[in-house]
Amino acid sequence: MAGKDPRGKLLNAAIDHIAARGISDLSLRELAAAIGTSHRMLIHHFGSKEGLLVEVVKAVEAQQRQALAELTAGAGSQDLDAVGTAFWERLTDPALDRQERLFFELYGQALQGRPWATSLLDGIVDDWLVPLRAILPAADARLALAVARGLLLDLLATGDKAAVTTAMRRFQGLLLDTAPAEHPH
Repeated sequence: MAGKDPRGKLLNAAIDHIAARGISDLSLRELAAAIGTSHRMLIHHFGSKEGLLVEVVKAVEAQQRQALAELTAGAGSQDLDAVGTAFWERLTDPALDRQERLFFELYGQALQGRPWATSLLDGIVDDWLVPLRAILPAADARLALAVARGLLLDLLATGDKAAVTTAMRRFQGLLLDTAPAEHPH
């Protein structure tokens, strides 16, 4: 995650600006002016607008994984429902819509082999399995990640939070009904 270094400060400022404004028609010069720097400094630190956007997605993903790790710290199988519900509420917060749209846009670009985006694929699944495996067996952790991403994409496409939340609750119920009492971490 971004720290006190100049690059980290710029990344944090870009994350905040993109969360508030989105990226539609956002130029690198406009972003630079909004966060109090020059487009040259952004290019120096991130290589390009696309490179900056990939770093924004990686940083936001790291923040979300940290939040999940904090929710799962010390949680046992009896806490799966509470952890799942709390994390789903976090992920479906409308304040994250722009960042989630950016995630899916860049994920698609990375899957198509766009050179500037392919680094996004490094750990895009495995890094999420670490906090999920704190409370779920390996196959369930992977399934939970896939279901969450699919339902988030559904939410962004339809805007129907009630329906996707109902589907997530149904999935959680199925997961809880089939989860073993204990599993190896």
